[in-house]
Amino acid sequence: MKADNFFTSEEKDTIAKTIGKVEKKTAGEVAVMVVDTSDSYPESLVLAGVLMGGLSALLVTDLFFNDSLWIFLPLATLFSFVFGWLTNQAPIIKRYFIPKARIEEEVEQRAIQAFYEKGLYKTRDDTGVLFFISLLEHKAWVLADQGIYSKIPQETLQEYAVDIATGIKKGRAAEVLCQEISKVGEILAEHFPVKDDDTNELPNKVFTV
Repeated sequence: MKADNFFTSEEKDTIAKTIGKVEKKTAGEVAVMVVDTSDSYPESLVLAGVLMGGLSALLVTDLFFNDSLWIFLPLATLFSFVFGWLTNQAPIIKRYFIPKARIEEEVEQRAIQAFYEKGLYKTRDDTGVLFFISLLEHKAWVLADQGIYSKIPQETLQEYAVDIATGIKKGRAAEVLCQEISKVGEILAEHFPVKDDDTNELPNKVFTV
C-alpha cells in the first residue's frame, strides 16, 4: 500500500472534516501526513541478503554439491544479491530486518522533517500539530510546535500516536486517526481556544509523500 492510496477518497474527506471541526474550537492548526517509509534502511537489505542467501546456498550445496566450499561461495554471493533485491520489493519482509530502535529514530526524524517541510512552525501562535504516519514501519508520530509543548508534553502526544499505530495494524487507520485528532482537539481547545480573528493557516487535507 502506497501513501497516495492508503486512505480512500471518502476517508480523506472524513479526515478533512474532522480537522475542520477541531480547528473551529481552537487556535491550533492540525495537519496529517502519510509517507511510504521514513528511510530506505539499506542495511536491512544487506542483512536479509546475507542471512537468507547464505542459508539458501548452504542448503543447495548440501543437497546437490556434497558441501563443496567452491560451490557454496559463489552461490552465497549470488543468492545474497537476489534475496536483498527480493527483500526490497517486499516491505512485509523488510521490516523484520530493521531494529526497533532504528525504526523509532527514523520515524521521529522524518516526522520532524515533515513538520518543517509543511511549514507547521510558521503558525501565528506556534500551535501547529502534525499527525504523521509512516506505512512501512506501521508507526505514527504526533509532533507539535513549541507553543503547544508549554501545555502538552511530547509523551502525552505520543500516547495518541501509539493508538493510531494500533489502528493501522487493525485496518482501522482512518477511524482511529479521526478519533485521536478529536481527542487532541479537545486538549487544544482547553489550552488554546479559538480567537475572534482566527484563520485557517494550513490546508485540511491529507499530505502524502
